[in-house]
Amino acid sequence: MITDQEQYDIDITIDEADVERVLSTAPQDVDTPSELTFARNVFLPLTTACRYTCTYCSFYDVPGDATLMSPEEIRETLRSAAQAGCTEALFTFGDKPDSRYRAIHAQLDEWGYDSILAYLYRACEIALEEGLLPHSNPGDLTEQEFRRLREVNASMGVMLETTADIEAHSGGRRKSPGQRLNTIRAAGRAGVPFTTGILVGIGETERDRAESLLAIAELHERYDHVQEVIVQNVVPNERSDFEQPSVETMRRTVAMARAALPEAVSVQVPPNLSPTRELLDCGVDDLGGVSPVTDDHINPAYKWPALEELQEIAESAGLPLYERLPIYRRYLPDELRSSDVPAAGNDRNRRWISDRVSEALFASDETGRQYRRIATRTQLFGAPN
Repeated sequence: MITDQEQYDIDITIDEADVERVLSTAPQDVDTPSELTFARNVFLPLTTACRYTCTYCSFYDVPGDATLMSPEEIRETLRSAAQAGCTEALFTFGDKPDSRYRAIHAQLDEWGYDSILAYLYRACEIALEEGLLPHSNPGDLTEQEFRRLREVNASMGVMLETTADIEAHSGGRRKSPGQRLNTIRAAGRAGVPFTTGILVGIGETERDRAESLLAIAELHERYDHVQEVIVQNVVPNERSDFEQPSVETMRRTVAMARAALPEAVSVQVPPNLSPTRELLDCGVDDLGGVSPVTDDHINPAYKWPALEELQEIAESAGLPLYERLPIYRRYLPDELRSSDVPAAGNDRNRRWISDRVSEALFASDETGRQYRRIATRTQLFGAPN
């Protein structure tokens, strides 16, 4: 049951027959993908301040302890990333810090920014200046905020996590399913290529997972903006006593995702958190963003695999491995899409990227050429044995 839809005027109806279809899907019912993809990124935790206090999250810091990256730190990190061949600048931070984080607001004001989103805009500009394509996860946004930020982002995202009303989201600063669905809808209306996903093992049921996946699918059917859906298992950390879901649970959930989502939407698992090798035959076709230069700041105890490890994972399943950009090929301009990749959306004239991002993609320098090389598909490390 999807809760609090009326508050956000969300009209999503999940058909019972679809729920039963997804719930009845087993790993053997879905096809193994024909390839695997990943993005080479750099992870920038813009601020650890957050208005939410989810019980499983170790990313946010309480007022007085929260950090804020300076413009100098941002540029230095991005330069190191560019030298390492990264193409994606992943900006992640807690949802809109409120008045509890007075020190954060005071620092932003001193630097000349009236909000964290205004500062994010500048951080994305720095990324473009240093030769990386921004992908921002700034929490819940309005359509107007998405339209502003799409000017400097290749793609954006927010995790739905679940449509269930769970205890892990309870309290005075609760994250609500309706609010998250509203954010995914707002991104679609603004024409933002988007990443979302579910979090497995935070108190939801298997039926909740099916309904969450089908809710994402319905919003995608309206706007055709969801690039990928992450199926992420919760992991133990200093704040959480949730047990990591079993391999069998993850296999079933990944298969359910493949059955619930349109074929064009990728199913992703994070290779530093998931039993990835055991999931490849369940419909996984993307391994997400992997950083050669920074930690996973949301799950710092879980190290990113090296690129050679990704290749070993792909080879174990007999799959070719391709590097991709943060924006998927079907959202790219016609000049960067091969004829076998149809354009996203029903409107052939719809532009999914802004002029500023397009300028970066078509730049005549080495960075622009690198973007185009990756967009036109060069298999990493050659063919698998």
